[in-house]
Amino acid sequence: MRVIGSDGAQLGILQSRQALTLAREEGLDLVMVSATAVPPVCRIIDFGRHRYETKKLQKDHKSKQQDVKGIKISPRIAEHDLNFQMRKAARFLEEGHKVRVTCMFKAREVTHPELGRNKLDRFAEGLATQATVERLPALEGRMMIMTLNPVKQPVAKKHAKTENKQDGGEAVQDNRKREDHPPEVA
Repeated sequence: MRVIGSDGAQLGILQSRQALTLAREEGLDLVMVSATAVPPVCRIIDFGRHRYETKKLQKDHKSKQQDVKGIKISPRIAEHDLNFQMRKAARFLEEGHKVRVTCMFKAREVTHPELGRNKLDRFAEGLATQATVERLPALEGRMMIMTLNPVKQPVAKKHAKTENKQDGGEAVQDNRKREDHPPEVA
């Protein structure tokens, strides 16, 4: 089997017993990287550390994924209900999720897709400050689908030094006498 050392150097083709003794001498493990290769490839590494790093990478990758939240409306939705759904979508967008708004058509409603498009356009206008339209409304069968993406808002940086400093113009109160002392001039 082809063996790769702990520093990444090629050690060549060795017998499994030889590779295992090399790994044990270094206090590490012999891990098969590619079993289907001819000859199979093994690596001398600390397996516990390797497993920890792969789990950490998977966890980091998982946290960066965006969830897509779904909201369903109809072309006959009432004004109050539409506003309620907009507030719900705004909450999802604040959390950083994408929002898929689906307008469901029933029976003969599909003959008037402009009604659904108007509702979806009003939905997008109501959330214009919090979202951008990623996918314009498109009719797919009996559904018209639109996708909204959250707008990235700039994060204000706070400096601890400026936050903790007392304004030099403020009067300081003495706790014992309950009197204000004038600010000291430097």
